[in-house]
Amino acid sequence: MRRAVCPGSFDPITNGHLDIIGRASKLYDVVHVAVMINQSKKGLFSIDERIDLIREVTAEFGNVEVESFHGLLVDFCKQRDIPAIVKGLRAVSDFDYELQMAQMNIGLSGVETLFVPTNPVYSFLSSSLVKEVATWGGDVTHLLPPAVLTALTERLGER
Repeated sequence: MRRAVCPGSFDPITNGHLDIIGRASKLYDVVHVAVMINQSKKGLFSIDERIDLIREVTAEFGNVEVESFHGLLVDFCKQRDIPAIVKGLRAVSDFDYELQMAQMNIGLSGVETLFVPTNPVYSFLSSSLVKEVATWGGDVTHLLPPAVLTALTERLGER
């Protein structure tokens, strides 16, 4: 069984994330989406809400498992016998950081990292940017899956 993980905070999941997860799901038997728990950051959505949204928008792939993790990603991988991490790269600046992480991860545990170039349509996209634009009333409908757009609109309306 070929396994890989797509890690991130996914606050919220965007079409860019979904593109990488979908592409990974064609290459691997099981793709684990690992939602990072960062105690020092207050997310817009709780970890459970993120997991529910990701499960909803990745259900069509049929081979995606979603769960949270805290700590080192390589420990998450070792516990689940996952030999590969799949990361999307938007720009050269992503590569600089991600290469260091990949080298550390293989050194710590032998877990490989595969870099997937982001679809140019999403090369500028980040969850932070989407939240900022949506907060100020900008149109982000083309950047999010419909269920995520609905959840984001409702959450921002509560503020």
